[in-house]
Amino acid sequence: MRIPRLFHPQPLAGLERVLLSDEAFGHAVRVLRLREGDPLRLFDGSGGEYTAELERVERREAWVRIGAFDAVERESPLRVWLGQGLSRGERMEIAIQKAVELGVSRITPLQVARSVVRLDEQKARKRQARWNEVAVAACEQSGRNRLPTIDPPQPLGSWLTPHDGPRLLLDPADGIRLADLSPPESGQVSVLVGPEGGLDETERALARQHGWQPVRLGPRVLRTETAPLAILAALQVLWGDL
Repeated sequence: MRIPRLFHPQPLAGLERVLLSDEAFGHAVRVLRLREGDPLRLFDGSGGEYTAELERVERREAWVRIGAFDAVERESPLRVWLGQGLSRGERMEIAIQKAVELGVSRITPLQVARSVVRLDEQKARKRQARWNEVAVAACEQSGRNRLPTIDPPQPLGSWLTPHDGPRLLLDPADGIRLADLSPPESGQVSVLVGPEGGLDETERALARQHGWQPVRLGPRVLRTETAPLAILAALQVLWGDL
């Protein structure tokens, strides 16, 4: 049986035992039905993971004894920064979850013209907290020991410039094939995906002015939550570790 993996939000180095966070407790005890003595693996997002054992379970808390450190790394050599146009709740969460499973390094939700979702500051903070939960769960499931960065939502214009390596704009109507691009020397790639309805022509033109290369993923038009999965998988095959 696969040993469950849990994220611990504080550094684990040097500790002998820890109290599980509320989120980890709920997943381990209420969902997985783990009992005292069951093995675990814990990671704190800084790299590597620890063997562990569920030592004591009470009604609302659980203690874990920390074992040996394993310096295993499962990060891709390809560092992808995804700019994802804001979409409705479930679609956005699916895009984030699967992008994390596929090795994305950083995700920035983008407010663009055709975004159906509009977030004020308070709602944006709540959504970012939820997206971080989705990313943590995806790391627990996929074996990743380093948490990708999930940025707060921001306007497209301010996001287009601070990037190293290739800048890829998904455009089903106009673009070259990924296979025609040269591998990034730095290992960094940035990808821009629109929301439901895609980016409008003004936004596509602005991206091209800032050096973004239009690319297309075959003749079919992909949904906003499917497009990042497709390009991340393709990039990992071409230049990463798939």
